[in-house]
Order: sequence, then structure tokens, then C-alpha cells
Amino acid sequence: MNKLIKITLLTAVIATLSGCSGSVYNKEKNCDYNYLLHPAISISKIIGGCGPTDK
Repeated sequence: MNKLIKITLLTAVIATLSGCSGSVYNKEKNCDYNYLLHPAISISKIIGGCGPTDK
């Protein structure tokens, strides 16, 4: 179990440092969703905080 936690932490640190983060703007370009690994995982996008995203 200890190894699994260490591997998970290491993977998270590597993904963070490798630049897997960014922003996606909504259609009106007045709000953006920040994400860490993938835009679909953004909590604000999941709850619909800014409305639909621009395609």
C-alpha cells in the first residue's frame, strides 16, 4: 500500500511539472475553466460554472 501511495504522488508531481494544465474559455469569452490534467476533469466545468465551452 505504501508503494502505491508513493507511485501515485510521484505521478501527480510529474504530471503537474510537465505542463498538463491550462484554461478553456466559454462561448462568450468572459469566463474560463482552469484544469490540471484534462479539461473534462475541471470541477468548475463539471458543475457548469461558466456555461458551455467554445468548440
